[in-house]
Amino acid sequence: MNKKKEKTEHSLISNMLFFIKLMFKASPLLVIGEFVWGILANVPNSLIGVIGVKYIIDVMTSGERLNRIFWAIGVIALVIILSRLLSWLFREFMWNVEKEKCYYALNKTLYEKAKSLDLESYDNPEFYNSFILTIESSSDNIQTLLGLVRNYFGNAVSLITISGVLLTIDPLCLVIVLLPIAIFMPLSKVIGNLQTQRQIENTKYHRRSDYFQRIFYLQDYAKEVRMNNIHPLLIDRYNDAADDVIKNQDKYWTKISRLYCVQEIGVQIIGSMLALPLYLGYLVMVKKSVSAGDFVATFNGAYSIAMSVNFLTVWAIARFEERAKIIEKFRGFLKADHKIKDGEDVAVCGEPKTIELKNVSFTYPGNDKPTLKNINLIIHPKEKIALVGYNGAGKTTTLRTILELTNRTSGHIEFFGLDMQSHEQKIKNRIGVVLDDGYFYEELSLAEMKSIIAPAYTSWC
Repeated sequence: MNKKKEKTEHSLISNMLFFIKLMFKASPLLVIGEFVWGILANVPNSLIGVIGVKYIIDVMTSGERLNRIFWAIGVIALVIILSRLLSWLFREFMWNVEKEKCYYALNKTLYEKAKSLDLESYDNPEFYNSFILTIESSSDNIQTLLGLVRNYFGNAVSLITISGVLLTIDPLCLVIVLLPIAIFMPLSKVIGNLQTQRQIENTKYHRRSDYFQRIFYLQDYAKEVRMNNIHPLLIDRYNDAADDVIKNQDKYWTKISRLYCVQEIGVQIIGSMLALPLYLGYLVMVKKSVSAGDFVATFNGAYSIAMSVNFLTVWAIARFEERAKIIEKFRGFLKADHKIKDGEDVAVCGEPKTIELKNVSFTYPGNDKPTLKNINLIIHPKEKIALVGYNGAGKTTTLRTILELTNRTSGHIEFFGLDMQSHEQKIKNRIGVVLDDGYFYEELSLAEMKSIIAPAYTSWC
């Protein structure tokens, strides 16, 4: 079963491209602007730290035409000001607006999908946990992934540019920088998996704690909490749920912090802070093959490359792994199919007829005992029928089955003389329902409510 599940999962790159395409479809300017922003935020500083500093040091050591230093500083200042100005203009006048467009477009996609799913899906704890995680992480995915894409693309361009400069001075520096990164790179996948598992378990625990929070501040529960003196027990349950969240955070962050520490020691200290300075010192003191400007440029360039490669292959991959796991659930939610589907025939409007249930049975997912078993019922036009029974007897489930909200396990239902599965018209849209736990929609006017609900009571076709 696990092997089959693993084969259905998409690769990290596939999930990243999938989500970037969704964002690009919602707001092309946002995605393109992030790429440009990434270049402006990384490349100018890297080039100044290598080429600009090398030029100034070489001019100073040569002792010739020192006034060129002022021109170099002026050019450097101009480049920094322009890059910061362009980034600021994009962030202030485009980024916020386009980001909100992206939020609304993706959330609308999720809400449309959620509305199309069978009510049975909400009774499946595993599916519902994934659903909550998908909804709650949608905005966070956009925000986080935009930052990752921006920095990833900027660091990639910076890496290529600085590598070209550094190769002209001494190619061995690249080997010294890249070798520790290659050795410790596998830890990124482990960190990403731990981050994803932490978030999945947090969602489960937060659902429990949020439930007890709602009991105390929602009007629906206010009367019962005060009349039954149940609040001490509810507070204890809330404390237990909060403790579970804290324990879960401690469990994962201890492991994640240790792995990050090992990565930083291996990549930064061993590579950039030990091996590289020793090699550069050898080139200056022994071989005397580099000038003072080359020394600083080589060290700055190697350090810049180390930072870029470290981000691209260690830090970013760990974050991408984490996002990819969440996006996998996002894709799974969008691919989820509903069991109750319209038939090929069209239901023709006419006089109201009987609604008949023939040997209808239904079993909730995960239960062995059926809630409904061989129910036979005929409801004639304008007839009044009362379903009476204890809690959990199946009264609401029967209504949900008639309304096509729950797919029956077996049996047949005929609406107005027509078999439900053979006709495309959703009969539930022709039936008005008043539940004992109905809700008022504060953002809708009475006229809007009437336009939506009234047809269900009047269009007995």
